Amino acid sequence: MKTRSIASLLLTTALTFAATGVALAQDKTVKIGALSDQSGLYADLGGPGSTLAAQMAVEDSGLAAKGWKIDVISGDHQNKPDIGTAIARQWFDVDKVDVIVDVPNSGVALAVNNVIKEKNGVYINSGAATSDLSNAQCSPNTVHWTYDTYMLAHTTGQALVKAGGDTWFFLTADYAFGAALERDTTAVITANGGKVIGGVKHPLNTPDFSSFLLQAQASKAKIIGLANAGGDTTNTIKQAAEFGIVKGGQKLAALLLFLTDVKAIGLETAQGLNFTETFYWDMNDKTRAFSKRFAEKMKNNAPPTMVQAGVYAGVRHYLKALEALGGNPHDGVKVVEKMKSMPTEDDLFGKGEIQPNGRTIHNAYLFEVKKPSESKGPWDFYKLVGTVPGDQAFTPLSESKCALLKK
Repeated sequence: MKTRSIASLLLTTALTFAATGVALAQDKTVKIGALSDQSGLYADLGGPGSTLAAQMAVEDSGLAAKGWKIDVISGDHQNKPDIGTAIARQWFDVDKVDVIVDVPNSGVALAVNNVIKEKNGVYINSGAATSDLSNAQCSPNTVHWTYDTYMLAHTTGQALVKAGGDTWFFLTADYAFGAALERDTTAVITANGGKVIGGVKHPLNTPDFSSFLLQAQASKAKIIGLANAGGDTTNTIKQAAEFGIVKGGQKLAALLLFLTDVKAIGLETAQGLNFTETFYWDMNDKTRAFSKRFAEKMKNNAPPTMVQAGVYAGVRHYLKALEALGGNPHDGVKVVEKMKSMPTEDDLFGKGEIQPNGRTIHNAYLFEVKKPSESKGPWDFYKLVGTVPGDQAFTPLSESKCALLKK
């Protein structure tokens, strides 16, 4: 009798676990949190456009018609790590968010990276540039899409040094992103025989760059490297024009430039700038078709930036992984492992892969800003200078400091 009772108990337990496993496999609810700068200096390159990109990815996935319930919510980290981590904790603990996307601002991104690992969520970063996300501070929960500081340094920086720009002065945003971009670009400059002869750090979102630009001008460096982004970059370039820096013979290196930045600066001032991106709306028929749909939904009718395109592509791949798993296990490590096991392919970035350190590999493109006479429309700003294959643009695994590679 006792033996029969134990057997019955074991059978009941086994059936319960089996039922639970089936329930988990069939769980088709997903909540996506688009965490961005919704109102500050990075709002145009991410912000509401990144939320829209996530929503479009959900719609284009076709999963709603297959019984999935997928919600997208948004939050404003205000470029403050404490606010970003507070939102992330609230989302995981209370709102039951599964994945956080975007997060421009490397300081916020690195802080949020730790929270997501602690909560075993999924992190698809498209907005932050620091290469540390897939190197020294990599996580089994994180995928770094779109671009990073290593890629920017080894494309724009290297091209300018090889073209004769062998002396540099850095004007750097004083937080994690600026430090990483200056660090990675300096390594490329020195490796190619160039020299950094000075630099100055500026506060994030400062309106007046005059004192910093005067120091750069006085340095006589051939290249003034702008290790900043968004509104800081546009203000730097506008004010540099007022000082006549480029006319005086020095060249500005916009190490990170976005479509919205060129719009804000204007072609008259921005013409001739060289920079690198991994997406441009006018690359081919597929990017143009998506960008037309995107622009029709944006208040300013702007096509997507590289960051917003990365949000779309990252969410699409994430949802493909969930579908391949047969449901949402609500286990970040498991989902990211599935994402890494599948090749990436979408209309915006083409074919690629996610490396074991979480770095997404795809082509990078060296562009030049067109002259006003060359532009044929309101967002026709770029001309393609060269293409860098993904395996050459991003950190080689042999150089990565990611602890995941040692397992």
